[in-house]
Amino acid sequence: MFDALQDRLRDALRRLARQGRLTESEITAGLREIRLALLEADVNLAVVKSFIERVRPKALGSEVLSSLTPVEVLTKIVYDELTDMLGGEGYDPRFRLPPGQAVIMLVGLQGSGKTTTAAKLALRFKSEGRRPLLVAADLSRPAAVEQLHVLGRQVHAEVFTIAGADPVAVAQGGVEHARKQGLTPVIIDTAGRLSIDEALMDELARVKAAVAPLEILLVLDALTGQDALVTAQRFDERLDLTGFILTKMDGDARGGAALSMRAVTGKPIRLAGVGEKVDALDYFHPGRVAGRILGRGDILALVEKVSGAVDEREAQRLEKKLRREKKFDLEDFLTAMRQAKRLGSMSQILSFLPGVKVSDEQLEMGQRELKCFEAIVCSMTPSERRDVRVLNAARRQRIARGSGTSVQQVNRFIKQFQEMQRMAGKLLGGGLPPGAGTRA
Repeated sequence: MFDALQDRLRDALRRLARQGRLTESEITAGLREIRLALLEADVNLAVVKSFIERVRPKALGSEVLSSLTPVEVLTKIVYDELTDMLGGEGYDPRFRLPPGQAVIMLVGLQGSGKTTTAAKLALRFKSEGRRPLLVAADLSRPAAVEQLHVLGRQVHAEVFTIAGADPVAVAQGGVEHARKQGLTPVIIDTAGRLSIDEALMDELARVKAAVAPLEILLVLDALTGQDALVTAQRFDERLDLTGFILTKMDGDARGGAALSMRAVTGKPIRLAGVGEKVDALDYFHPGRVAGRILGRGDILALVEKVSGAVDEREAQRLEKKLRREKKFDLEDFLTAMRQAKRLGSMSQILSFLPGVKVSDEQLEMGQRELKCFEAIVCSMTPSERRDVRVLNAARRQRIARGSGTSVQQVNRFIKQFQEMQRMAGKLLGGGLPPGAGTRA
């Protein structure tokens, strides 16, 4: 989502870096570029003005003008202000749930992804060791209740509803059921409309009064741009929101709504949907997002993603094998590749790494190559995967036919793999340090 903004900001800072020592006029020109970049990213005009007004005196201060590395100091100032605009360095978006029961109420317009987000949130709580209950209180949209039941089965979370009841009764019944069963938190999926109206707001206000939620989170489609800010303000006026969940943050919108949301409403972004899969819901850390916008990457998020996606038992098995045999084969390669695929797309993984920027064409080519590699390995017999030296011409022709590739592609892959084996053999010859291996 922030690709265009990232490119513009990095270009502006790169041009300043070529100047060496900076003058006041050069910094003013650089700030003008940063201002244009934010406006083109659809950031709210008042937010951009406030941002530049805060950055300007710091950028023109003696610390920057007299520094031996003025652009690094200026980048740090921009980073700090971006972080503050998104919520602040010390802000932790994770939920602080009290002992006993907690109720989380999701609200939003129809089509924002509210029901899917409810299931994603339940899965996130389950991964943190909690036992959530999903309550299907959206009785306005056809099939909304059934959709939540289907999603609940996917994430292995119980779904509560009462046929023929009104939303308030369903919400109250869900909270009472959760109390008896020892389930918490209770996640209530409420009704939405195509636009805000009094009937919708009255219904949501009655649900709020009936269940006294700890959190009222507005689910917003990040692709709607500045309209999301208007929606946020209207919901906040009636319901006193505690925060936002932005969906479709992996889309190609300009990202201005995400950057403006907290500054305009004063309420934080808690989570961001970054894909269609049920596990694609991440906590929104302001400092990490600011770092990614400025090309610093987000190694902490990548580590968390790896920790959540990697099968620990499988990783330990591969590590023990590497320690014992000092080599790996195509069976290990296939296992590692499939573990890596669970992290997400290549573009998502690369976005976490600082300074890495590849074109869409390069990404597409890399994805095609990985699919090709997997097809080749899957077309081999177990004995061939364990020792590629048995692959004579006839076997390679069979593998090419089975994988839908050419013999030349099979030969190239085997050559690359053997080179990888040789390099790994040199590294493994010295032994693996504790905790190394496939998890690294």
